[in-house]
Amino acid sequence: MEKILIIDDETDLRFVLKRFLAKHNYEVVEAATGKKALEILRSQEVNLILCDFKLDDMDGATVLKAIKEIDSAVPVIIITGYSNIKIAVEVMRLGAIDYVTKPLIPDEILMTIRKALSKTEEEGSTDEKQNGHTRKSEPRRSSIKENQNYIFGDSPDFKNILKQIDLVAPTNYSVIIYGESGSGKEAIAQEIHKRSKRSDKPFVAIDCGALSKDLAGSELFGHEKGSFTGALNQKTGSFEVANGGTIFLDEIANLPYDVQVALLRVTQERKVRRVGGVKDIDLDVRIIVASNEKLWELSRNGKFREDLYHRFNEFAINVPPLRERNEDIMVFAGHFLAQANKELGKNIKGFSAEVETIFKSYVWHGNLRELKNVVKRATLLSDNDVVDVKSIPFELTNYTKLQFEPYSNQRSALQEESQNTSSVSEAPKEKSLELNLKGAGIDAEYEVILSALKKVNFNKSKAAKLLQIDRKTLYNKIKEYRELKGELFQMEQ
Repeated sequence: MEKILIIDDETDLRFVLKRFLAKHNYEVVEAATGKKALEILRSQEVNLILCDFKLDDMDGATVLKAIKEIDSAVPVIIITGYSNIKIAVEVMRLGAIDYVTKPLIPDEILMTIRKALSKTEEEGSTDEKQNGHTRKSEPRRSSIKENQNYIFGDSPDFKNILKQIDLVAPTNYSVIIYGESGSGKEAIAQEIHKRSKRSDKPFVAIDCGALSKDLAGSELFGHEKGSFTGALNQKTGSFEVANGGTIFLDEIANLPYDVQVALLRVTQERKVRRVGGVKDIDLDVRIIVASNEKLWELSRNGKFREDLYHRFNEFAINVPPLRERNEDIMVFAGHFLAQANKELGKNIKGFSAEVETIFKSYVWHGNLRELKNVVKRATLLSDNDVVDVKSIPFELTNYTKLQFEPYSNQRSALQEESQNTSSVSEAPKEKSLELNLKGAGIDAEYEVILSALKKVNFNKSKAAKLLQIDRKTLYNKIKEYRELKGELFQMEQ
């Protein structure tokens, strides 16, 4: 159960918050003063802190600095009745992860807490508290560059990405980061911010895919009290919070068209106007956006504003999927194993040779996120010094079996398995009959896809475009044929 520390001098507010959070399965400890809160923090670990900006014995800035000296990794959400952009910028600069105003709306504070904890779990899982302890040895690690959020492998692709980051980070250029889901686009954006002249200013990340059409404008640009139904308080938008620093807009293509229009004005004039507001607010914000779709194609198809695309397209970075960086797979696997060992209190040394073969041959459609989850699960299940095959998911072992066994052997294995069960003897015949009925269509489709792949030298992205299908569909087709035709393995080369 995650533990939350509430720091507020209002007894009633602490009581209400404690009851509300307890109903949502959080353990709550409370403190009425900054001094008491720091004593609690020194004696026990907490997962998140809710802290009032105005306390009887010290202000929010002072207590926030003290909290970060004790535990720099714990996320802090500042609560205040003073909705002021200067306060928001100050607390974000000092290390607060978010900022909310009184009176608190239950659903809003719960969403803010969950978002903060989720962000900390994803990004902070690689953090190591700087407490003087020596880092434990980690299994199968290459020479890698590492920061608190991400690691960079030794593959030529990632070395090229590092060069691009070094090149663009000192500038104020807007950047588009292209990459599939789970490939680490936000971490690369953070690395650009970290190496820029804005590194001591806020970095604000927004998942545009998670914004509702009705509230996207309010989330990005803020709103005035009473500007629409439910606007009980003035809200500071993400662009204002990021003022002076960097804002990262993930999955930018998901923004509604009317919000794209408003965003174009922000990028052109460097001014923002809150929803329902009458005054413009000057901005000095670097914009980094990310997409798993090519924005130039969307703009040509009328699905994304072309003028907005050109505003963003001052520099672009392409993050290759994990399946195209085979040499980095075990680097990341070793890193995730070290994290899981620390989290679970285990000391697993590495991976068996068979597991390494499976990892390197598997097509990681979920990229680093999928690999991390597989390694965490395997670490939990392993009872040996190394992760072996029995600890990894069935879909990985089954995939590898189908990939490397000759087609005739696969068919024999299926027939043998069928004969050893209580199924009727006609079952293998039914399977064969089904394949024969579909055979003509499958063979024709196979020839068309293979021809397209050969025409573009087996570049699957170009082949998918030539075939007028998306790349995921092409991968699924290849996987389907692999199960039926052993010789089709050349498609993956």
